[in-house]
Amino acid sequence: MSEVLFGQSYYLRFDPKLWEAMQPYPPLGTLYAASYLRSRGYEVALFDAMLAASEAEWAAALDRERPRYAVIYEDNFNYLSKMCLLRMRQAAFAMIAMARERGCTVIVAGSDASDHDGRYLRAGADFVLIGEGEETLAELLDHLSGRQPRPLAEIRGLAYPDAAQPGGVARTPRRPDIRDLDALPFPAWDLVDVPRYRDIWLRRHGYFSMNMVTTRGCPFHCNWCAKPIWGQRYHARSPENVAAELRWLRDTYQPDHIWFADDIMGLKPGWLQRFADEVERLGARVPFKSLHRVDLLLRGDTIEALARAGAQIVWVGAESGSQRILDAMEKGTKVEQIYEATRRLHAAGIQVGFFLQFGYPGETRADIERTLQMVRDCQPDDIGVSVAYPLPGTPFYERVKDQLGVKQNWLDSNDLAMLYRGPFTTDFYRQLHVVVHKEFRMRKHWRELRGLARRPRAARRRHLRMAAAAAVYAATLPLERRRLDRLANQPHHGLGPLTPRISPEEAAIPTPQSRAEWG
Repeated sequence: MSEVLFGQSYYLRFDPKLWEAMQPYPPLGTLYAASYLRSRGYEVALFDAMLAASEAEWAAALDRERPRYAVIYEDNFNYLSKMCLLRMRQAAFAMIAMARERGCTVIVAGSDASDHDGRYLRAGADFVLIGEGEETLAELLDHLSGRQPRPLAEIRGLAYPDAAQPGGVARTPRRPDIRDLDALPFPAWDLVDVPRYRDIWLRRHGYFSMNMVTTRGCPFHCNWCAKPIWGQRYHARSPENVAAELRWLRDTYQPDHIWFADDIMGLKPGWLQRFADEVERLGARVPFKSLHRVDLLLRGDTIEALARAGAQIVWVGAESGSQRILDAMEKGTKVEQIYEATRRLHAAGIQVGFFLQFGYPGETRADIERTLQMVRDCQPDDIGVSVAYPLPGTPFYERVKDQLGVKQNWLDSNDLAMLYRGPFTTDFYRQLHVVVHKEFRMRKHWRELRGLARRPRAARRRHLRMAAAAAVYAATLPLERRRLDRLANQPHHGLGPLTPRISPEEAAIPTPQSRAEWG
């Protein structure tokens, strides 16, 4: 039995694309909140939805732990949680109902709840934490448990039903962010079934990866990027504190790889250089992947420092090969910087991943072709393809909100629905996703096979499979391109208020009030 049961509503099984990829990470933000509460004297337990089969496992955890407080605390460091997917919102509402049935006080925190606190309260939550949640949660539990008689109205970062106005929401002022991140205890990894994660990673990928963060937030102004938790603010742990955690993780759990889940790692000048020095001093080097901006990568010896620290693959938000689109996004980067950063990373022996975004307002076929050519020229080692996704709180959302229909969130990460009256139809962008990936994989396979021709003794069975796959891609790509061309000419009537389009799966999602509340 535990006083507080933590959970989160991102179920990998409910996201078919990511379930197939099977690269699971525990909910790091939830683990930080759990360790913080424990440092304040609360007994805590964890329900990890990442590997759960369904919400029924949450019900079983509630029955086993019999908590007084059920805290559905989303992992704000995981982009999958930040996408505010409909299927995960459905899971959160189901989890709220289960906890209420068992007499728990239900507290919710996360990006979607911060944006739509009223919906979560109407679904049965007693409280919603707005923005960064650790300190607010501790003060709230102190109030509820009687440890501190502080009035609710004085607890910053909180939303709850307004007793003076039936159906209304009372909100307190936003809480300042935690600035001294080194003062936070390390995440509560002891609550996680680490052997289960290790077994999945080793069986599927041959190595074991764990997740860390070095920062919170992002100060840049990409006008499509939702920031309901930290806004434009950015705070960083010290390189020494991060290196100490890395050494501790390595010694305790022996990961083969680390995912640094920061929005931007090493933004502060000199941070990466100090981190590399400390990693070398502690002998804590573990291969890792991380996300960076191309303009920042070109500063001084940044790339050299990444290589010394153990960077295996660096992901960059390339977004588009069209400078016109990058400028419209207020990205603040140049196409030539994408080319140069990729060249330097490859020269340093670091792989490169491109995040690509299509469907931004005003995009043309010529812009799309520039992006495809950039991928051909730069030859990144991996790509991720998405479609412009308007989320509340962004200038992009404000620009297109009058065009949105009933459906305003994707069902899962592979939805790729065009939610506003974009340049082309949803079918076009889903087909573009197919074309981009097929061409990328075909070219990547051919490059590796050409390199193998110079060292035939290195050939393995996987190279035969690779050759077969490349041949299939080459044979089918012309057909896929012709289909894309046909879809480009398809009339696009948009998805505005008069033309909502709802899938059967979405229609089956329950709601406590009317469907209009989903947004």
